[in-house]
Amino acid sequence: MAEQAYHLMRDRLVMLDIAPGAPINEQALALELGIGRTPVRESLKKLELDHLVVSYPRRGTFATQVDITDLATVSEMRVVLEPLAARRAATTARPASRAALSAKADQIAGMDLERVGNRALMEYDIDVHRLIYGATGNPHLEETLVRLDNLATRIWCLVLDRLPAIGDHVQEHAGLLRAIADNLPDRAAELALAHTTHFEQSVREVL
Repeated sequence: MAEQAYHLMRDRLVMLDIAPGAPINEQALALELGIGRTPVRESLKKLELDHLVVSYPRRGTFATQVDITDLATVSEMRVVLEPLAARRAATTARPASRAALSAKADQIAGMDLERVGNRALMEYDIDVHRLIYGATGNPHLEETLVRLDNLATRIWCLVLDRLPAIGDHVQEHAGLLRAIADNLPDRAAELALAHTTHFEQSVREVL
């Protein structure tokens, strides 16, 4: 139950469905999920470690603010770890993971970008990154990159209405996913670095 609450809350916080700075009502969340407040509290403790919520004594728990100045420090780590994850996934991914990556590549390549809104594209972006991280077979690398990608996505969502259509950014994933699925580690690392760099440049252009 705590894991269910954690994933639901995490995705709402990442996509800014829960606004930065908004209070988290434990009782309302427990009622919505049909679970007790203890699993909710456990999930909030985990979300605090992810820097998605912050708790204050006698005040309660709140969604963290999105700090644009974090862009540089988050990107500094991602430009190192994203290529590492892509390279490792291309080298070590199991057949089932390669099949899932290839299927996702085909899905993205076949999308009609003019009919897909920016929010749906952001959800595709999250799915792709989590697929790649899971394919690395390294739980420590996966956990670290999920946290960083969550923080980067919050920054992206904060400026989403000021960005042009992000379809091209999301379609970059198709080549990356195929490189991983086809066991091309150097190509995968190169594309992962370019994709991560493109993200930072796109955000900076609208700041």
